[in-house]
Amino acid sequence: MSKEKLLEVKNLKQHFRTGRHSVVKAVDGISFDIYEGETFGLVGESGCGKSTTGRTIIRLYNATDGEVKFQGEDVHGKKSAKDLKKFNRRMQMIFQDPYASLNPRMTVMDIIAEGIDIHGLADSQEARKKRVYDLLETVGLNKEHANRYPHEFSGGQRQRIGIARALAVDPSFIIADEPISALDVSIQAQVVNLMKKLQKENNLTYLFIAHDLSMVKYISDRIGVMYFGRIVELADSDELYANPMHPYTKSLLSAIPLPDPDYERNRIRTTYDPSQNDTSEEPEFREVRPDHWVLCTTKEFEHYKKEYASV
Repeated sequence: MSKEKLLEVKNLKQHFRTGRHSVVKAVDGISFDIYEGETFGLVGESGCGKSTTGRTIIRLYNATDGEVKFQGEDVHGKKSAKDLKKFNRRMQMIFQDPYASLNPRMTVMDIIAEGIDIHGLADSQEARKKRVYDLLETVGLNKEHANRYPHEFSGGQRQRIGIARALAVDPSFIIADEPISALDVSIQAQVVNLMKKLQKENNLTYLFIAHDLSMVKYISDRIGVMYFGRIVELADSDELYANPMHPYTKSLLSAIPLPDPDYERNRIRTTYDPSQNDTSEEPEFREVRPDHWVLCTTKEFEHYKKEYASV
């Protein structure tokens, strides 16, 4: 994995006003980097702000505060139409719902070719058609599917079409917003394996957003755990699973089911009670172990260091 930064997120905030005096802090000051060629997993329960984070990064929402840099350029700075078009080609998104994200009135050919047309990537109708056929084959479909409509496909097939649409403009970075949550378990693995294969073949970088920790571990190099708008823990995938520190991370891991009846019968789930947190000071993101960061107070920091000194 390259250590060249592709994306830098610094103190990103996304607040929504829901009334005259009411504000929802969907994303409340998070920071992380994503390196070229890696998959960064962002995980947490529904409503924690992870999807809002992805949509803010790609400019579907304007950031309330903070900074997002992509390849050294400020994402939310003033951009000309030409600059925006260039940015939109380099960064693409795969959406959660593989049906709602596809226009039901368009054929698969036109859905996939939309980006090709916008960016002028085909100099003839024949070249356009060949590019779509190649993309369909890349994602495990065939050219006969090009003239059909989204309702004629299964959920897994529709998500493959969504992936082909994202790949059509040759992006370097893809935000996958819960791309498998609406699919059957048997199909989820197929889609994730396809994404890993495409990453290797096209040197792609992913932000993989999900709530299923077991699947995130399978695809991700590093994982950020999000809780109520803030990242509470960030570490390499294997390190996070072997040595979870924040009690919220421990509660998520304890909920992962295993295909072992004896284990499941005796499994003890831990629950996270935020009222037990140390409130003596505002928590900060601190490096407890090399490349293992936890949102904690000074007192909690010392406790974590002591607890994991022998690990």
